[in-house]
Amino acid sequence: MNPLLQRITIDQGVCFGKPCIRGTRIWVSLILDFLSNGMSIEEILAEYPQLTEEDVRAALAYGAEMARERYVEIPTGTTG
Repeated sequence: MNPLLQRITIDQGVCFGKPCIRGTRIWVSLILDFLSNGMSIEEILAEYPQLTEEDVRAALAYGAEMARERYVEIPTGTTG
């Protein structure tokens, strides 16, 4: 197991059981959304100073693990 994943917690009593960065109420999905929308790690850390670079990398590691287990249906074909 990736040691970065130890930075992630899932607790039904915290944030509806969504995966969060340990010791915070910051959802892993929020960090992944920020990254996918073009925010840099530095920008995320400026907005959330309680996070570390390792926390952001842990969110990426968690997303990678989820992608190995689950698939999101993506439409295929061409447009236009």
